[in-house]
Amino acid sequence: MPLRIKLFIIFLAACKLSFAQEISKDTTLPNKDSISNLPAPKQEADSVLRIVNLSPFFSLQADSTLTYDFKINRPMEQYFWYIKSAPVGLRIDKNTGLLFFRADKNLFKSARLKYDVPYKVEFGVQNLRNASERIDTSFNLLFFSTEINVTRLKPTVGNFVQLEEGDTIRFRIQCEEGSFPIDQITINANQPITNFKPVKKCNDEFEWTVPYDFIREGDTTRQKLLVLQFIGTDTYRNSDTATVRLFIKPGVNYPQKMQEYKLIADEIKKYIKDLKLTFFILSNEIEQTKKNRTYFDIGSSSTAMFGTILSTSATSDGAKNFGKVLPSLGLTLVPVKETVSPNKVQEQNIASQVRGTIKRLDFMLSEYGLVGEKDIDILSKTRKLKDELKQSQLQLIDLPLVEFDAKYTQEEAEKYFNNPKVNKKYKMNVRK
Repeated sequence: MPLRIKLFIIFLAACKLSFAQEISKDTTLPNKDSISNLPAPKQEADSVLRIVNLSPFFSLQADSTLTYDFKINRPMEQYFWYIKSAPVGLRIDKNTGLLFFRADKNLFKSARLKYDVPYKVEFGVQNLRNASERIDTSFNLLFFSTEINVTRLKPTVGNFVQLEEGDTIRFRIQCEEGSFPIDQITINANQPITNFKPVKKCNDEFEWTVPYDFIREGDTTRQKLLVLQFIGTDTYRNSDTATVRLFIKPGVNYPQKMQEYKLIADEIKKYIKDLKLTFFILSNEIEQTKKNRTYFDIGSSSTAMFGTILSTSATSDGAKNFGKVLPSLGLTLVPVKETVSPNKVQEQNIASQVRGTIKRLDFMLSEYGLVGEKDIDILSKTRKLKDELKQSQLQLIDLPLVEFDAKYTQEEAEKYFNNPKVNKKYKMNVRK
């Protein structure tokens, strides 16, 4: 290449470099020497005390160790750490903020700690010289285990229970804690039951009163088996079942049977009152008949005696003859007595029978009275009273109808029946 051309290229390159340097130069910026002499900008320190590595949640497996070192944005020498609430065994170094915990299995077996239950740990840090400069915070600690022990249900009653209709059964469903707590408890039964107190969680009480119609009249068996299954389930669907078998026998419906007994007792008492009034009227009629016959006996005796006196002591023949006629007049009074006032033998027998029935019914009411509100013999006593009332009514089914007069009252009949003279008259005489 010719020398001239080379020199011209060198000249163009030099011009281009000079132009570029002139454009890139910024007169607003200081030169290199002035930039190196400027002081470095100052960083402002944190104005609020804070924990720089706070973790809000820790999970720990059984038989493992937790170690965590909390840091703050201040020199540690001027602050101390503390714990307000924590599970047993959790510690923190007050000088360094080092958290330490050993999850020993014995703590879980003794129920001092539980799996799958978050424990809230409240802790904080405070300035040694300025008490107002402090932090109160918390974190959650959760324990888990790879070994799953199902929580067991333990009823406070045996597996077999004997009951009768009308009885009430109460027992609690306790829980033997395992790896996870029971969330809910459901009840299954082989027969439908109502009006029971449900069990939803551990330590709830089951209560049920056996209805009197649990065993119906048409059932062939006189005893029924009720199987209750209590199924407890935890969060992870692990379940345990406790079974209680109830053998139920027929029972006595005391409220109803008391009403039946009272009904038959009231009916007997009313029947006794009617019989006493009947006895009072019959006895009065018999007494009136006896009085009439006594009057006839006295009249006939007096006439015969007067005639004998006239026939023996009279001075005139007419008087003597009249005295001989008078005894015959006394004899005529006897058939008149039988016609006007005949003996009421049937009424006398009926009155004695009525009185005996009254005495027997009174004795039955006293003998088969109830002892308390729940007399175990209430069924047999009610049956006895029913049979006795029926038998008495059949015996007196032919009792003549008596027209009750308004002048006779129940009080008079009661007073007459308990009169000692009347009792003596109807008392049985026993010859020795």
